[in-house]
Amino acid sequence: MSDPIDLNTPPSAPPSPPASLPCVMTFNANDPSGAGGLSADLTAMSSASAHVLPVVTGTYVRDTSEVRDFFAFDEDAVAEQARCALEDIPVHAIKVGFAGSPETLSAIAEITSDYAEVPVIAYMPDLSWWNEVDIETYLDAFADLVLPQTTVLVGNHSTLCRWLLPDWEADRPPLAREVAQAAAQHGVPYTLVTGFNAADQFIESHLASPETVLATARYERFEATFSGAGDTLSAALCALLASGIDLQGACAEALTYLDQCLDAGFQPGMGHAVPDRLFWAHDEADDAAAEDAGDSPDSTLDSDHFPLDTTRH
Repeated sequence: MSDPIDLNTPPSAPPSPPASLPCVMTFNANDPSGAGGLSADLTAMSSASAHVLPVVTGTYVRDTSEVRDFFAFDEDAVAEQARCALEDIPVHAIKVGFAGSPETLSAIAEITSDYAEVPVIAYMPDLSWWNEVDIETYLDAFADLVLPQTTVLVGNHSTLCRWLLPDWEADRPPLAREVAQAAAQHGVPYTLVTGFNAADQFIESHLASPETVLATARYERFEATFSGAGDTLSAALCALLASGIDLQGACAEALTYLDQCLDAGFQPGMGHAVPDRLFWAHDEADDAAAEDAGDSPDSTLDSDHFPLDTTRH
């Protein structure tokens, strides 16, 4: 028999709905090795407390050593995936990874132009596995269609230099601001240049505008070769910007997150190492033990504790 209802007790208030996570959309290819592509986007963006809307542009045929082939989705299939989700869910940021074809880039550019108020993070991966004709056609289309709508361009120093400054003739490599100036000619206001060789044991990342270098982060070089680092960084940056963090703070936190992913990285196969983008989940038991001992661990995404001028791994 149920307990009698007390008519003198006011009914309890209904539970409040859970706070909404920022939603981010990413256009990228499936990576069956789990090193980069949508696998990196999903885990990195989720680690930064974002709800991910993944749009598949195609699939790599690859292992942890190299990309062997790529099968592109039809551009209409990509566009329909995105528009169906966007008509239902408002997004706070968009990442454009590897689209696979100029036609798909055109479809993505049409979508991002319809959501001009949403910041776009564009990542250019290493395409050296592709044939030269496809690379040139793809890069030209990306520059003409996607870069004019890009908020932050992310890429490795050597990759961006070969693409944006192919006729560079100086004895020294281009500086980050010079790369940003080349990107700005296509309409990009900010460029995050990674992998800049500072010294034998250090590499640097620079957030630059055409006018100045806004921030610099220096890291100790890892001995291992990683696959998926660029996708991880750009995905984390996209999610952090979607949460409302300012650009410099988001870059600091994304770079710190990447550093910790690489520090916890592992080698799942016979090829390159892979970032452990869920390193923070494995440490829960250690964190609980530290809290029981009276120690409060630092947040893994706290830029105040990891300023941009601090040397990390």
